[in-house]
Amino acid sequence: MPGQHDSRHTPDLLLTSVRQPGDEICSDVHIRDGLVAAINPSSGKSAASLPGAQGVDFDGRYVIPGLWDEHVHMTQWALTSNRLDLAGAGSAREAAAVVGNYLAGAGLAGEGGATRPASAPTLVGVGFRDAIWTDLPSLDLLDRVTGGLPTALISHDLHCVWLNSAAARTYGVPVDASGLLREEPAFGLTRELGTLPDTVVDPWVRAAAAAAAARGVVGIVDFEMTWNRDPWLRRIAGGCDALRIEAGVYPQDLDRAVAEGLRTGADVAGGRGLLTVGPLKVLTDGSLNTRTAYCVDPYPNGGYGLLTVSEAELLALLVRARQAGFVPAVHAIGDAANRVALDAFEAAGVTGRVEHAQFVRSEDFARFSRLGVIASVQPAHALDDRDTAEANWPGRTDRSFPLRSLVAAGATLALGSDAPVAPLDPWTAMSAATARARQDGRGPWHPEQALTRREALTASARGRGRLRVGDPADIAVLDADPLTVSDTEFAAMPVAATLVAGRFTYGGV
Repeated sequence: MPGQHDSRHTPDLLLTSVRQPGDEICSDVHIRDGLVAAINPSSGKSAASLPGAQGVDFDGRYVIPGLWDEHVHMTQWALTSNRLDLAGAGSAREAAAVVGNYLAGAGLAGEGGATRPASAPTLVGVGFRDAIWTDLPSLDLLDRVTGGLPTALISHDLHCVWLNSAAARTYGVPVDASGLLREEPAFGLTRELGTLPDTVVDPWVRAAAAAAAARGVVGIVDFEMTWNRDPWLRRIAGGCDALRIEAGVYPQDLDRAVAEGLRTGADVAGGRGLLTVGPLKVLTDGSLNTRTAYCVDPYPNGGYGLLTVSEAELLALLVRARQAGFVPAVHAIGDAANRVALDAFEAAGVTGRVEHAQFVRSEDFARFSRLGVIASVQPAHALDDRDTAEANWPGRTDRSFPLRSLVAAGATLALGSDAPVAPLDPWTAMSAATARARQDGRGPWHPEQALTRREALTASARGRGRLRVGDPADIAVLDADPLTVSDTEFAAMPVAATLVAGRFTYGGV
């Protein structure tokens, strides 16, 4: 189990009787100093043949390079499991009813209930999807079921918050009759709602990290919208060492990061070999759910979405990132936003990542490869948003979540979840990428855009398709061959053990 020691100093380990996907013959994997030192055909010899080595027999199980989630909001993900779930609400009225029923069950204010003081604890709900609701959220609707209890409901994509009047007063934010905040005002309030004592949040994060390790995850890129280095140093010092963390930086903190000598890929002192500096995250547009993703063609109800930074501002940020040693990670969902992002990468003469790439012009697919820009994608969103995409991008969804088109054009993919938008589970993401369908009987959506299992595994392991000598000993051990199991088994793949730098973070000994 995870310990308090530096992950870079571990004893020799011998994983015996393991197979790589597709292999018939078992191998033994020798791990030394946190690296894969040798991979040899199984000989039947024990670890005793390697003085000082510890042996673990995995009885023919399968080993793969450890999995990464390339896009997480870790604190928000940890908070989500402790908030009211609204994902099943099919309308504004249903969402309000879920809130009202919860409050009634808890003996708190409900419809017609007494007004609560503004200092009352805020009820926070998560996961609503209003893009395809036939009715509209409103301040009055939420007020009627909450009385005076401050209530804030965060949409599944984090780009929208639905407030009641008491919450608007409590947090001093202006709202109109809809009760909705979108984009930066929503992000600001979401950050404030997440401001809980470290003694509360850190155990939740540690539990979320342990759950990720149990699914074969060895590392995450954390894009929590705050100065994220110090919370991770505190958590790692407190024993949260199940994952490698790349902590992203936002433009508002870039000057501070540069002044402190940070740059993408640099180890953070005190991080015990687990914490490095992540990319510079820049948001260029909104989201599909809020109809603020910036698009070439208008939405059915009008408007083209929202470009949150001008093209000139984006170019200046990318030039600044290049000069400061930061890899830019540019949020772009709409096809116009992806065009703007690629234009900026080209003009700045810098490589980097586009986060999401949900809707891309056909002529832009090849530009990802030509410019060396990674498409950091979240395949589970294709299944969550298929109805919303069909409603808002009618007749054009053949280039929505275009994984195959990107790969065919030579682009490099990096898979993630955007947790809490989707679960922090790489098998959910890889299942969505390969089957393009849930296990609910509904047919696949644009199956021509599916990846192969090998492609999905490689895109979830930073380009590592197989264990190789010299690689970091970041490994997941599986109960079955991921290349041959059924789609249902693949989505729920049982993980026997996970190692980071040759140290068991889940299972093992």
